Amino acid sequence: MAPGVQELHFPPLEIPIKVDRLIPVHPASPIPAANGDVLYLSNLDDMIGVRVFTPTVFFYRSPGPFPGQNSFVSVLRDALASVLVPYYPFSGRIREAKNGKLEVFFGPDQGALLVEAHTDTSIADLGDVTVPNPAWSALIYKFPDEDQYQVINMPLIIAQLTHFSCGGFSLGLRICHCICDGLGAMQFLRSWASTAKAGFLVTNPKPCWDREFFRPRNPPRVEYPHVEFKEIHDGSTLTKSLWEAKPLQKCYRITREYQNHLKSLAQSVGPCTTFDAMAAHVWRSFVKSLDVKPLDYELRLTFSVNVRQKLNDPPLKDGFYGNALCVACVTNTVSGLVNGSFQDTVDLVRKARLAVSEDVLRSTIDYVELERPKRLEFGGKLSITQWTRFSIYESADFGWGMPIYAGPIDLTPTPQICIFLPAGGSDAVSDGSMLLCICLPESASRRFTDLLHLKEV
Repeated sequence: MAPGVQELHFPPLEIPIKVDRLIPVHPASPIPAANGDVLYLSNLDDMIGVRVFTPTVFFYRSPGPFPGQNSFVSVLRDALASVLVPYYPFSGRIREAKNGKLEVFFGPDQGALLVEAHTDTSIADLGDVTVPNPAWSALIYKFPDEDQYQVINMPLIIAQLTHFSCGGFSLGLRICHCICDGLGAMQFLRSWASTAKAGFLVTNPKPCWDREFFRPRNPPRVEYPHVEFKEIHDGSTLTKSLWEAKPLQKCYRITREYQNHLKSLAQSVGPCTTFDAMAAHVWRSFVKSLDVKPLDYELRLTFSVNVRQKLNDPPLKDGFYGNALCVACVTNTVSGLVNGSFQDTVDLVRKARLAVSEDVLRSTIDYVELERPKRLEFGGKLSITQWTRFSIYESADFGWGMPIYAGPIDLTPTPQICIFLPAGGSDAVSDGSMLLCICLPESASRRFTDLLHLKEV
């Protein structure tokens, strides 16, 4: 077994939750939008892959003597109301305009939603809360009649504060991805938490909407193939093997030393990042463990690339919190992955990452303008999402310390997604470990674990 890889386990459990009240939260003072006003969403905000809510949960130990449960929810409510003034688009709703394009509109009785709940369970009863567990889903509020992937006419921030019997609590947060990407969500969360901690409004940097920056060109010009969006009729066994069997969520703790070792194995292809090496290794291990057939079938690996530093003429304004992501796509045959070298796959990932440019981004915007894809394409694909560069733990200190765990809960509804997370626990910020979370059928999980341990490279 390779040092630095630890398979993590979570217990099966049920968390009985009692919802105590639903609290609408409106901006604390007037905002620069009246009933009937609308805000433009860019095509990056409107891509089919971001028409979702991103659910995350934050666990906090009991902070000790504190003046009652009501104070927690009051602090969160008052700070959220304050932050909704500069971040006023979060107080609106999304609707579909002409040609199926989304926009933010403002009307009466909107705002965010804060839910207060309690359970007779203690946090200790949940087992190791640094390992994301699909059974935590009860800590995230969903409306009883809510459709899957619904974003139309929904509160754009839904937060559930759940009190545990031990005095600890969790914050289950759903933020609409159409309004912000991961970095934008961290910017908003940091402002909300800092405002709660300080007792007055804190916005650093000042939030910037500016979605018009990403308007399509006139006329639109699609200059790249954009295989990331192409419909593929999956002729391989990959997707079938994941969706027909009930997949298991598997989690691994990966030390900094292991990440560096893997990166060193890949250096023969030229300078590469930890992400390049980890993504290549996970993709190859995923395909090998599923024993994908036929060998000549072309598979896809997709991941998002932050384009903020690639925009220079003009640059994005400081404080922009919208979607500034471009999807990179790597293709290779099954045979190329399982019989080719690890270094060759790293090189493919590296080249796809480096190929993302402002020209590719503008072409993406124009492609969405013309084609407006209506469904997520899973054919022969694995998507990797990287959260390791988000300061999610540091951003979520509302005045009662950093969370024990901060991150997603359940990947099984979309089992072709893998997430790299900063590791939780007492050393979460300092030791550089990551959590790798991925879904696999039970028949493939042992093989994947062996491959991850570098029994084959």
